[in-house]
Amino acid sequence: MNSKPLLYLGSAIPIVFFGTTFLAGSVQGNYNHLTRMVSELGTIGTQSQYIFMTGLLVCSALSILFVCVLFYACRRAELSVLPILLILTYSFSIAGAALFPLPLRLHGILGSPSILLFLSPLLTLILWRNGKPPYLVLMSAMSFAVMALGFLAFVPGVLPEYIGLKQRFFHLGWSVWFVYLSYGFVRLRQDAGGVRARQMGSS
Repeated sequence: MNSKPLLYLGSAIPIVFFGTTFLAGSVQGNYNHLTRMVSELGTIGTQSQYIFMTGLLVCSALSILFVCVLFYACRRAELSVLPILLILTYSFSIAGAALFPLPLRLHGILGSPSILLFLSPLLTLILWRNGKPPYLVLMSAMSFAVMALGFLAFVPGVLPEYIGLKQRFFHLGWSVWFVYLSYGFVRLRQDAGGVRARQMGSS
């Protein structure tokens, strides 16, 4: 089975997510992406509820497939799978937020595990030593920094009127990380194939 196409899911997931938020926001009409929470797009009774729920569930399913193919790629490259398994916190959280929309109490509870996602790029710097994808340090630092800005959502005194903007920093951060993992493992696969081809040619 050729798993290479599935590596591109890391680039597809952010497109589905942000496409869903913009579509749901346009359906609501008066929704402001900078000042209102992302979860408001799925509030019970709103016109955008089922658009938002469907988009999030698609993102969750795609991210699980993405984790599976990255798990396989890490095993082949002899890299620790722990940073990849942390992506499942995103998969679980986004599905929980979709199935239990605002104002249900479980929305906040089931949506909270994704805050651990910032550990994924950090752990790659510690655990991935040899055979790692290209530009790992730069992209890990970039995605972590952008995700960290999302934690401003827990600081009411900073940009208090722009809760939506603060939340979207977090979403932008994991998007950068997912896109990079797609690119990095495709490159890693291509480089490994090139090495094997040269070895066969010299034998």
